[in-house]
Amino acid sequence: MTYNIHQGRDDKDVLDLDATAAVIRAQHPDVVALQEVGRHWSADSDFRDQAAELGAMLDMEHVFGANLDRDPPKPGAPRRQYGTAILSAQPLLDSEHFLLPRASADNEQRGLLMADIDAEGGPFRVYNAHLGVSADDRRLQVEAILSETEKAAVPHALVGDLNARPDAPELAALFARLRDAWSVAGEGDGFTFPASAPKARIDYVLVSPQLRVDAVRVPALPGSDHLPLVAGLALPGGS
Repeated sequence: MTYNIHQGRDDKDVLDLDATAAVIRAQHPDVVALQEVGRHWSADSDFRDQAAELGAMLDMEHVFGANLDRDPPKPGAPRRQYGTAILSAQPLLDSEHFLLPRASADNEQRGLLMADIDAEGGPFRVYNAHLGVSADDRRLQVEAILSETEKAAVPHALVGDLNARPDAPELAALFARLRDAWSVAGEGDGFTFPASAPKARIDYVLVSPQLRVDAVRVPALPGSDHLPLVAGLALPGGS
C-alpha cells in the first residue's frame, strides 16, 4: 500500500491520525509506504512522531526517512523532521535513506527510503519515493532512483507519490525498467488525487519482473488529500 497521508490531515485539512490509521487498517496491508510524514515537524502535525505512532497503532514495524531536517524549536527538544516512512507487518531487516537531487536549491528536498523485509516466501525490498513538483527535478530524481534500484538483488517494488501522470516524459525510464501494477491489473482510471474529486493518477506501485501482480485498487476512503493505492503482489513461487 502507498499512501500520501498529508501529515494526517484529511481533505478538509483536519488533523486526525486515528482516521489515517483506520484507512490503513481497513486494507490489511503487509507493507505500507507513507509520504508527507511529520516527526516533531510542525503544528500541522501537532509536533507528533507520526511514523512511530502509526506503527504502534497498527502493530507494525517502521522506519522513517527525513527529507527535511531542522533544528528543534528549543534546546533539548527533538529535531523537526519531515519525509517518508515504511511500515511492515513482517520483520524489517535493513533500511537506508537517500537524498535525491534537485534542479535548484530553492526546490524542496526529496528522498528515497529503502527497506529490506523478511517477507513470507523470501526477501523483498521496497523503495518509497515522493518526487518533486517540477519536471526538471523529477528527471534528475528518476535517474538517481534507477541507479539505486539496479543494485537490488531481490524482488523489489518502487512505490509512492511521483507527482506526475503516467504520460509524463520524465517517468518513461521508470516504466522501461519496472512494471506499472495498475497497467497490469487495475480497472478504471486509477485516479488518486485529489481525494475529494480524483482526476489524476500520480501515486504508483512499480514492480520488478520477478513479482506477480494479482490485483490493484484505489479504496475511496477519506483520510488525506490523496487516496491510497493498494496492490496485491506475490513473490516467485508464492501463492
